Amino acid sequence: MTHGPLVDPADVPHWMSKLVEGTREMDAEVFRRLSPPDHVIARDAAVLILLAEGPNGPDVLLLLRSDALGSHAGQVAFPGGKADEGDDFPIGTALREAAEETGVFLPGVQPVAVMPALYVPVSKFLVTPVLAYWHTPSPVRAVDPAETAAVARIPIDHLANPANRFMVRHPSGFTGPAFSAPGMLVWGFTAALLTVVLAVGGWEVPWDTNDVRELDVAWRSSRPEE
Repeated sequence: MTHGPLVDPADVPHWMSKLVEGTREMDAEVFRRLSPPDHVIARDAAVLILLAEGPNGPDVLLLLRSDALGSHAGQVAFPGGKADEGDDFPIGTALREAAEETGVFLPGVQPVAVMPALYVPVSKFLVTPVLAYWHTPSPVRAVDPAETAAVARIPIDHLANPANRFMVRHPSGFTGPAFSAPGMLVWGFTAALLTVVLAVGGWEVPWDTNDVRELDVAWRSSRPEE
C-alpha cells in the first residue's frame, strides 16, 4: 500500500497531528536507506510505532530483545516482525506482532498512518512502519522472555533531550544516531526511525551530532550493573 495518513490529521491528538500529516510527504530517502538490490528478494515485515499520552507526555512503546536470541540480541526495537500468510499487510502484521510480543490490547490501538517501506540489508527485510495512536493504553509485558527481555514506554521528551542523544560507530565503520534510555541503548534501524519521528513530529531539539561513541562502549555503558 502507499504511505501516508489513514485518518484526518485533525482527528488525532494535537501533539500527534503534525507527525500524521508529515507522513504524506515522506520519502524513503529521508531514512537514508536504499531499495533492495536487483539480485535480492526482500522479505516483507512491519513494525508498530505506537504513541500514547503518558504520565510524562507523549511516549512510544519499545522492547528490548533477549540476550539469548541468535540475531539482534540485546537490541531495542519497535514491536514487529515478518509478514505471515493471511495478514492484512502491513497493518495487520504490525498489530499481530505487537500483541504477540507485548500483550497490547488491540481494540485500544488506532492505526493512523503508514510510512515508506525501508530495506534493512542485514536481515534482507523490507520493513513498513505503521504509526498508531494508543488511545486506550493497556498493560504490556514481555510475553515470551526467551525473545523479549523487557517492554517500556519511553517519553518523547526523554528521547528528544540532547543529553540522551549521540552518534555511535559500528565496527564496520557505519555511523548512525543513537539514544540513551533507562537500561537501553537505541541504535540502528530503530534509532533511524525515531530520528525521523522526532523531526517530522516537531519534537527535535538541536543536539551534538559530533558526539561519536564506539558502539561496544556505548552498549556496555547502557546496561544495568549486574
